Order: sequence, then C-alpha cells, then structure tokens
Amino acid sequence: MNILSIQSHVAYGHVGNASAVFPMQRLGVEVWPIHTVQFSNHTGYGSWKGRVFDGPAIEDLVEGIAERGVLPRCDGVLSGYMGSADIGNAILGTVARVREANPDMLYCCDPVIGDVGRGIFVRPGIPEFMRDQAVPAADIITPNQFEIDYLSGIETNTVAALKKAILAVQNIGPKVILVTSVETDVTPSDSVDLVVGEGGRFWAIRTPRLSVNVNGAGDAIAALFFVHYARTRSAALALVEAASSIYGLLKRTEEAGSREILTVAAQDEFVSPTYRFSVEEI
Repeated sequence: MNILSIQSHVAYGHVGNASAVFPMQRLGVEVWPIHTVQFSNHTGYGSWKGRVFDGPAIEDLVEGIAERGVLPRCDGVLSGYMGSADIGNAILGTVARVREANPDMLYCCDPVIGDVGRGIFVRPGIPEFMRDQAVPAADIITPNQFEIDYLSGIETNTVAALKKAILAVQNIGPKVILVTSVETDVTPSDSVDLVVGEGGRFWAIRTPRLSVNVNGAGDAIAALFFVHYARTRSAALALVEAASSIYGLLKRTEEAGSREILTVAAQDEFVSPTYRFSVEEI
C-alpha cells in the first residue's frame, strides 16, 4: 500500500507527519510524506522555529512525484491540519489528480478545526474551507466531537444526536466517519468513547479515560484508522485496531510521564496492541 500524507511536520516530537508517518510504516505501508510546515517543535511549547510552506510548494512536490509515473500506484491521500486555504486547495487538487490516476484511491481528511474547551483554534476561513470543500471531497473523515458538531450544526450530547450528526455530514460526501473523544449523556466520567458510522450503521468502543494530554494523538489515530480501513474496508474492524493501538500508545506515554507521545518507544502497540477492545453496534 502507498499513502501520500500531506501534513505539518516537526523535527522534535511527534505531531502531523511526525506522528502519522511512522505508525503507517510500522504497519507495512509505503508512505510518501509532503510537509506543509517544517517546525522545530509543535506550537504548544509557546515558541518554535521553522517555515510554513505554500500551495505552490506542495504542488511542485506532487508534480515531481507524478513525473516518476507512480500516481496510479497511490492507494490513498491523508491530510490533517491545513494552515491556509492556499494549502487546502493544493491538497484537494492533489486528491483530484491522484483520483484521476487511480479511481480506487481513498481520501482521508482529518478536519482539524478545534476542540472542546479550546473552541476553534485554526486561522479564520479554515473551518468554512473544511466544511464546504475538504469534507465533501473526502471518503473518510476523523473529526473529534467538537468538529462533528461544527460540521453538522448539531450538538451531539446524546447518542441519537451523534448518529444524526454523522448522517448529516455523510450526506455531503464522506461515507465513513470516525468521531473521537466522544462524551454523551451515557459516557461514564472515567471513560471516553469512539464512534464510527458507515452505511447507516454505527459502532462504538469505550476506553478508560487517561490523564495524559499530548499533541499528535489525533494525527496518529487518523493514520491508523485509515490504513486499517483501506485494508479491511470495514469501519468496525478498523475502529477496533485503531482504538486498541492508540490506547496502548497513550497509556505507555502516560506511564512514562512524557510530554511527547512515545511514537517510537511504544511502536509495538501499532502491530500488537497490549489492550484489545471490543466493538459494539449502537
């Protein structure tokens, strides 16, 4: 499998491509990473060095890959945080180009917009770009609960409301939607839910709540879910594999007291998760 991953990148730590690429490689996937930014570290530290690239820079790299004649062998495109509409347009142009070369490819968009407690944290115009252009172009999206609320215009404080929100967003494009960090009126305070919808059916996994708060977990679970779905074409099976791996990864990170996610030290979690969770149809 060959995946083109277009995301931000950091030299130190693990967010964006630095969080997504290695798990996919550990699962035996050939990854072609294109970085939308190259920073020294993630911005949560308060200071960083590096550069933000623009749309033409991304398009130039894609053109170089195309010149190798390999786009028909690209099985999917993965995108995450988009720093500008310029970059977003370059990503969507790339998706269209790959889809023309390989009609069976899949596009997985992690629609990074904001989070519960923080609100919207991307630049003005990006939430609307995600909702109106990126999400409709995607086959798979992996929003958190705040983001599915924004995309659907529905407050998902119940399971019924969450199902309604997933169906509403599916109607504009993506057939598979994984919602992370879910808390509804039936979620115990010591737990967190992940819910996926596909073909009018819904499945959920409940995991223990961890105290760890690290950047890059969303990037990792999007990559893991994408690979497992591309291989199995089953949202339920992909949810089991991705949720089990990400929980083990975060559990190991919590136990180590690390501020950075232990992508390398806990790499066995990607192929042989310590914890296995059961999926339930809801």
